[in-house]
Amino acid sequence: MVKAVISGYYGFKNFGDEAILSVLTEHLKTLGVDITVFSSDPEFTSKTYGVNSVKSFDLKKLIKAIKETDVLISGGGSLLQDVTSLKSLVYYSAIIALGLLFNKKVIIFAQGIGPINNPFARCIVMNLLKLCSLVTVRDEESLKLLNNWKVNAKLVCDPIYSLTIKKINCNNAVGVQLRDFKTMNYNLLHKLALFIINNFNDRKIEIFSLQQSLDFELCKRFEQLLHSFNPDLKTEIITGNIIERISGLEYLIGMRFHALLVAIKSGVKTCAINYDIKVEKLAKDAYIPIISMDAHENLDEIYLKLQNLKREELLRFVNSKTFDWQDFDNLFTVPAE
Repeated sequence: MVKAVISGYYGFKNFGDEAILSVLTEHLKTLGVDITVFSSDPEFTSKTYGVNSVKSFDLKKLIKAIKETDVLISGGGSLLQDVTSLKSLVYYSAIIALGLLFNKKVIIFAQGIGPINNPFARCIVMNLLKLCSLVTVRDEESLKLLNNWKVNAKLVCDPIYSLTIKKINCNNAVGVQLRDFKTMNYNLLHKLALFIINNFNDRKIEIFSLQQSLDFELCKRFEQLLHSFNPDLKTEIITGNIIERISGLEYLIGMRFHALLVAIKSGVKTCAINYDIKVEKLAKDAYIPIISMDAHENLDEIYLKLQNLKREELLRFVNSKTFDWQDFDNLFTVPAE
């Protein structure tokens, strides 16, 4: 049996990363692969995905797992960048370096590469990627960067396009998904709250916290703001069964890329909040309305666009995207050396 080790931002219970891991582990199981995941919470990861798991910073066990594996998978997500943290870039690069050192097949899986501002770190990453067996990236900017570095890379869509979502009956609720971010401001929250009150005052409002450590307090603040306008408004902060709960909505107004993608895949009428270029691109590609972080748009027009979205058109968009597993699968179907 071929063995694979997966390295990424796992165990922190971030919805997007955990959804990617779900897609990746399920696909590897169809290939009959024995899976080990490096995780900050090995017990959670092992129980959730039915895989082996090793503590992310248990150096002895990490090295042992890499030595004993056939393939090392780094990703998905934005692991190789130093905007969030240089330390995390060094960590994920070191894992890749160990895989190469032990002569393992190394896959960079659907990552967003960069920005990498530190010149030394940039040089290290560039040379590591040139030695990998397969490099796939999820956006054109990453592909352009790697082409400039003379790294052989392939552009793929986000793995979540491959996520299987069970059909759920619509519950007529309105979802609001917020994340704490450096450009988050009270003005946006205030305008969003008025938007909800003016248009959905008779609906239940489900407020989604996709990463407790970052988003929960902001979601509570928004719920309190809604109640300051209408104390009788039905609200609930959602922290679990995220995919199922999003798929049952009638509307979603959201920030995080993967929350929006799950909603679109479920045929939910979706409006994006533009905190990041990847969200802006998704909104444009899927023809869904988008609100800027200062919410300067005419929100009456946004509401009209949201109402006029057609489930069939949303599903047609996501169904046109297919994650290409062929080159990935070839590294598992060929016997490991």
